[in-house]
Amino acid sequence: MEVKNPKIDVYLAEGCGRCPLGGTPNCKVHNWQKELKLLRTIVLECGLTEELKWGVPCYTFQNSNVSIVAAFKEYCSLSFFKGALLNDAHKILVKPGENTQSDRLIRFTNVQEIMELEPVLKAYIYEAIEVEKAGLKVSFKKEPEPMPDELQRKLDENPALKTAFESLTPGRQRAYIIYFSAPKQSKTREARIEKYIPQILEGIGLHDKYSCNKK
Repeated sequence: MEVKNPKIDVYLAEGCGRCPLGGTPNCKVHNWQKELKLLRTIVLECGLTEELKWGVPCYTFQNSNVSIVAAFKEYCSLSFFKGALLNDAHKILVKPGENTQSDRLIRFTNVQEIMELEPVLKAYIYEAIEVEKAGLKVSFKKEPEPMPDELQRKLDENPALKTAFESLTPGRQRAYIIYFSAPKQSKTREARIEKYIPQILEGIGLHDKYSCNKK
């Protein structure tokens, strides 16, 4: 049975609110209305529970996170928390970032792509549900790039931020890691990370020019 969460209606109407553009006409959510609504319908038809987490639609099975629907500047996506465990028979899953170990996503740039893939998407969602039913876990390898604990905690707490960070180029990721690691005091490192979260969510590097009016 398809049960819509009213919080997601607000998300679609007003935007995500995760960065300075949230709640404004320039929020990326408004660029992908038809696509996001169709993805929402597809996921709900598979029986997942719809929640708003980290400012984006998150879909769960028995309180376990399964997938996220999100809007980015160049595309919208359906991502799977344990996508690395899916068979991916159609080879459509991609890593958000070079060093991503668990998450996988599918990028879309128009409604037609989603409509054509609907049966495949549902098959992937059902497989992801079976992964949760079986209690399967991703075996994580040690990250090749050292990361400050404060940043790692933020990424673990906020999958939307994690996806955005891992979508940055390796060079941009490294620049942030070096900058965040520099202070000796933990609270200073945390303050730096908090300051740049909106910029990371916008897909902007540390040294890129940032503007709240940037589309």
